[in-house]
Amino acid sequence: MAPPPKGPPARKLLCMCSLSLCLTYACYSLMGGPGALPSSPLAPQGSPLSPSAADTPPPRNGSPAWLRTPSSPSVSAVTEPSRAWTETDPPSASSPSSAPDRDLGVGGDSSSSSASVASAAGSEAAASAAAATATPDYGEKRLPQALIIGVKKGGTRALLEALRAHPDVRAVGTEPHFFDRNYDKGLDWYRDVMPKTLEGQLTMEKTPSYFVTNEAPKRIHSMAKDTKLIVVVRNPVTRAISDYTQTLSKKPEIPTFEVLAFKNRTLGLIDASWSAIRIGIYALHLESWLQYFPLSQIHFVSGERLITDPAGEMAKVQDFLGLKKVVSEKYFYFNKTKGFPCLKKPEDSSAPRCLGKSKGRTHPKIDRDVIQRLRKFYKPFNVMFYQMTGQDFQWEQEEGDK
Repeated sequence: MAPPPKGPPARKLLCMCSLSLCLTYACYSLMGGPGALPSSPLAPQGSPLSPSAADTPPPRNGSPAWLRTPSSPSVSAVTEPSRAWTETDPPSASSPSSAPDRDLGVGGDSSSSSASVASAAGSEAAASAAAATATPDYGEKRLPQALIIGVKKGGTRALLEALRAHPDVRAVGTEPHFFDRNYDKGLDWYRDVMPKTLEGQLTMEKTPSYFVTNEAPKRIHSMAKDTKLIVVVRNPVTRAISDYTQTLSKKPEIPTFEVLAFKNRTLGLIDASWSAIRIGIYALHLESWLQYFPLSQIHFVSGERLITDPAGEMAKVQDFLGLKKVVSEKYFYFNKTKGFPCLKKPEDSSAPRCLGKSKGRTHPKIDRDVIQRLRKFYKPFNVMFYQMTGQDFQWEQEEGDK
């Protein structure tokens, strides 16, 4: 009978058992057990695929944190210009901060607007991008919320330039004449004429001939019934002479003021059909406006006080428009040569900027008798105007009209 086969030596059996245990431990480690290896042998240290346990947040949504790329705020969503902004090429970064239509010493507000964009972005990158693209000519074109509607030679240009010194006001420099001459071009044309504004800024324009245009009140009311209206009025006698002086500078061959003012000077009949005379019948024109707008939406500025107390008149205008009282005494300097205040930058010592040579012309000498006859002609209309507006402009008390 053959003897039974011998079993494996004890040393060989021990080696096999040890190898089995090692393989089991290695598999267990690779599967993420308590003895897991610190990093994958395929991912070098410092790689995104091998974060340390201290830097790795707990997994969310069933996937390791290091496999998910955190979403960063989109800078382009903040700094991408609006459609209105890109309608025209912005000036270069070296361009002056004041907008083209701001020519009386107060710069634009690009720096403050850049800061607001940066705040919205919440990052230095957004601030840099906004600063690089911010210009005085950005925002959105809007129809005007306020209009200076009159009167010619009353001081409308002086008022407009003072208002344009306010950072919350953007106004057209030239007169659009939309509601009297260009109405057939439509509101889209009118809006395109306006400067671009930010939310909260006031869009304005001035065309003094609106006040004496019969169709203007209805047309403006059709555009926006809550439009605020400003009328700069002046002693009608002085205004008529100033009107004539302007025409005379362009047409030296016209007849004298005395000839144009009367239908029959011997009888003392004033020619109210002459525009220089007719514009000063303020009560007649105001009646048309009150058919469409309440008196509370119309503010009257004294042309005389705009010269003697510009800061006081500007305070009332800013209140009427709902603006902060920014334009104050420090914005004005009285020019004795021209006879009216000039604007200046309050924050520096630069020379004041005055209105052009077409303002402050020397009036021709008018016969005193003609002036007295005009005073008498205007007096009942002035009294009616005082009653309609609730303001006494005291034109009858003035002496020495030019």
